[in-house]
Amino acid sequence: MQDENNLSEIKIDDQKIIDNKELSILEALIPVIALVGMLAYNIYVYGDDALSGSNQFILLLGAAVAAIVGFKNKVSYKRMIEEVSENVKSTTGALLILLMVGSLAGTWLISGIIPTMIYYGLQILNPTIFLAACVIICSIISVATGSSWTTSATIGIALVGIGEALGISVGMTAGAVLSGAYFGDKLSPLSDTTNLAPAMAGGELFSHIKYMSLTTVPTILITLIIFIIIGLNLDITGTPQINDKLTAIKGAFNISPWLFIVPVLVIVMIVKKTPPLIALLAGALLGGVAALIAQPDIVAKIAGAESLTFQSAYQGVMNALTVDTAVETSSPELNDLFTAGGMKGMLGTIWLIVCAMVFGGVMDAIGALSRITKSLLNLATTTFGLFASTVASCLALNLTASDQYLAIVVPGKMFKQAYKDKGLAPENLSRTLEDSGTVTSVLIPWNTCGAYHSKVLFGYAGATAYIPYVFFSILSPFVTLLFAAFSIKIKQLTEK
Repeated sequence: MQDENNLSEIKIDDQKIIDNKELSILEALIPVIALVGMLAYNIYVYGDDALSGSNQFILLLGAAVAAIVGFKNKVSYKRMIEEVSENVKSTTGALLILLMVGSLAGTWLISGIIPTMIYYGLQILNPTIFLAACVIICSIISVATGSSWTTSATIGIALVGIGEALGISVGMTAGAVLSGAYFGDKLSPLSDTTNLAPAMAGGELFSHIKYMSLTTVPTILITLIIFIIIGLNLDITGTPQINDKLTAIKGAFNISPWLFIVPVLVIVMIVKKTPPLIALLAGALLGGVAALIAQPDIVAKIAGAESLTFQSAYQGVMNALTVDTAVETSSPELNDLFTAGGMKGMLGTIWLIVCAMVFGGVMDAIGALSRITKSLLNLATTTFGLFASTVASCLALNLTASDQYLAIVVPGKMFKQAYKDKGLAPENLSRTLEDSGTVTSVLIPWNTCGAYHSKVLFGYAGATAYIPYVFFSILSPFVTLLFAAFSIKIKQLTEK
């Protein structure tokens, strides 16, 4: 018999790791196995329609299974609800950012900002170099901003549009965008995960970045080579129609390079360490102002008015910020591209994230996350085994807790002493946390990162077409394990 008082809590940056000593590894895995099985069957039954709601309910069913395991181990309903509440609370910033991204996409569409990016991009980028260029461009923006989310919401949306107009699959383009975005998110000193990993491992920021570049730079170079090879072998049939697309864009929008001022200002704000939520809100509002100046006819049309008045201007911009908007062109292929959902369009993704946080919260409350991580740690009898267990733990946390930060915090706390006991410098742990925790979060459709990027780049939450093409995220865990297996650049606590 046990009661709640036998559960210990360790607070780290508002994150709690709950340890339930009486929970067996089999019991901890039951909810995970149940969730994976139910998701697999649900996708088999519904196909792509599973992304529109039923998967969210499956996450709640997974939480119910975890709760039953918790009740069996004398974990109270109150504790589970409190932990779910904390988990959902931790995503408040992300959910608000999602709403702002929806608004920004709406005003950047009706203002002509995104169409202008696509218009000039079609003339500069050809299909052969396009995917590699996406990686490089997004790497630069992400290093400058420290945010993969901001990169997707700004230049990422435009690049996906350009790729679609060139006849390149959205999955490929999104994979290239996210590969570059996570390279920058991982290395930039402005990134929250880049700061969090050394803090959990007991290391120092710039030493962490320097040591992490040893695995990150080769990985991004391999990624670039892969995309160059893909580009050289693309069979594009849509390229001859580029002139028609350019004409259609220019016929529907007033295209001007002056419109680039708005995205440049947003990026500068992020680089100057303006909170992303504030920068995106400013970008959305500036997009509305740009729409009134550059596209008054479009704003009036969206408002259902014949001319632009104060009321129609207010209504047109407000519609773009909050609900579905669309701008028709003479090209049917572009009409699907020039649509936005505003804040309303992000509600499905918010629904998915909240349900994922419920599952992760109950798993944490019953001590399952801690139990799984400790079991992996017990398997680490060699140096390579320690690295492999860390990688597996980060992947398991991204899968079960559905949160990138927990995938860094929990293994970081649990494995810190083990690395020290083996005489390994903290940079080894912090690098492995990023190589397997930060970058793989985007590969899990119900993880906050996976849900966010699929919605921003694809238009609906839980899209999976990009996953096989995020080569940087797929390769990163294998590269860090390769270095460990051959003892390449494994830093010791005391230099010999």
